[in-house]
Amino acid sequence: MDIVVLAGGLSMERNVSLSSGTKVCRALRARGHRAVLIDMFLGLESYSGSPETIFDAPDGLCSDYSVAREEPDLDAVRASRRDRSASLFGQGVLDVCARADVVFLALHGTCGEDGRVQAAFDLLGIPYTGSGYLGSAIAMDKDLTKRLVADYVVTPRWRAVSYTEADVERLANETELPCVVKPIANGSSIGVSIARSVSELRGALRECLELGGRVVLEQYISGREIQVAILGGKALPSIEIIPKAGFYDYENKYQAGAAEEITPAPIPPEWEERVRAATETVFRVLGLSVYSRADFIVTEDGTPYFLEINTLPGMTPTSLMPQEAAAVGMSYEDLCEKIVSESLKVRGTKA
Repeated sequence: MDIVVLAGGLSMERNVSLSSGTKVCRALRARGHRAVLIDMFLGLESYSGSPETIFDAPDGLCSDYSVAREEPDLDAVRASRRDRSASLFGQGVLDVCARADVVFLALHGTCGEDGRVQAAFDLLGIPYTGSGYLGSAIAMDKDLTKRLVADYVVTPRWRAVSYTEADVERLANETELPCVVKPIANGSSIGVSIARSVSELRGALRECLELGGRVVLEQYISGREIQVAILGGKALPSIEIIPKAGFYDYENKYQAGAAEEITPAPIPPEWEERVRAATETVFRVLGLSVYSRADFIVTEDGTPYFLEINTLPGMTPTSLMPQEAAAVGMSYEDLCEKIVSESLKVRGTKA
């Protein structure tokens, strides 16, 4: 098949997306597909060939991407684009996507995981991988997700706040500690902090002002970090995350060796069944499809506290979903093929 692997874009998870996309593209090419990696925001500005021949481009236009410790400088990315259009789709992107049999969405964050790209592709009749626009939009909003699933699974107490600098002191003094501060619509733990004192909470709130000033203030739950991926509507074996320092933040997620990751998670069978059931319940309640990954904290008594669900889980060399798939004998290439085939079934298109 001719496959566009769409990555990059203009979100704080841009670098993670490019790393995912590169690995996915090469895996699909290894399976004989004519896959090509396209940066959603920069498009074909650096491509000298014609759109008609792009699926024959050497190595699928892949480069060697790795996730830097620092988050991307999006102002520099904007400045680097010669096309000054206000569109988030770069030069030639929609044309090439329309030529593909399917678009593999390797996007992460607010540029691609929040339903807008999915809605555009639905309107244009372009098949793509993963969940549809509505489930994607809901799952990206941590507050809305919790509102919808709180009657079905256990989740920490939380409240969503929109605030300015003038509100920081009040919020810092009235919020129960310890708490977790999370931007409402970011992923990869960007902007996430655990605040154990008023001064730490004050600093966390000020940091999140740079990310839009909308956060979830969530009850801190002490326990084991367990994550569960879903593929084809069924949960894969769970994985336990044990950071070597701090918590599972942006750096610990993408720097090799920063965290110990064990799959299947060394937990009792009844705990495993609880997190699997909770994952599948959230997946169903939000109307998701194909694949996802849910995050939990499991307390000493085996109660899984649902934190959030990701509709386009990372596919980088250190990502969790490929490790969970490997635990059931599925190679990385098998996983990519399965995502494509399941997505085409959902979109009503034959492979």
